[in-house]
Amino acid sequence: MKRLSRLSRLLIAAVAAATLSACNPNSEEWSLYDVKGHVPNLSFTLSAAGGKTLTEKDLKDKTVLMFFGYASCPDVCPTTMAQLNEVMQRLGPEAAEKVRILFISVDPHRDTPDVLQAYVDAFSPNAVGLTGTPRQVADLARRYRVAFEIEKPRPGDDADVYEVSHSRGIYVFDNRGRARLLASDSESVEALTHDLRQLLAQTS
Repeated sequence: MKRLSRLSRLLIAAVAAATLSACNPNSEEWSLYDVKGHVPNLSFTLSAAGGKTLTEKDLKDKTVLMFFGYASCPDVCPTTMAQLNEVMQRLGPEAAEKVRILFISVDPHRDTPDVLQAYVDAFSPNAVGLTGTPRQVADLARRYRVAFEIEKPRPGDDADVYEVSHSRGIYVFDNRGRARLLASDSESVEALTHDLRQLLAQTS
């Protein structure tokens, strides 16, 4: 995953660059990148645990934190999930109930919806694990300018043994599904909590 650190920074730069002509991405109001009006609103159709299909309509009135990864990720994904769970704890139960974490797998071959939900449940009760067909995942990643790559198994290796690399970034959507903020992988729990509290207060 370390070899993708430059790609991760390019992701943040690419999305934030769209805002630079209009405003400072880190305005006085927000600690994170303000991407309102410059990133597509929340829209997806993906598979959830229990054979369910989930869309953005199922998250009506919820503030959403969305990021892409995979369940066997050795570093970035568990670290991000742990950070987001700490944010939920700091918000308190009443505010946290208004928030959902969407963990979207870019590795649908190994990550079934039930596997994903078990994975995110280990971190937070506010999290939902989602995936889809390779086409669905690729289309959604392209919508939000997320880069990922799945390497083919080496000759002689098990078909389920391969590496996955992906860019980083947490997308924040308000309770009307509008893209509002983007956090880089270097953002602190304090900054995330501050901006999420502020967003919840503005949209309540």
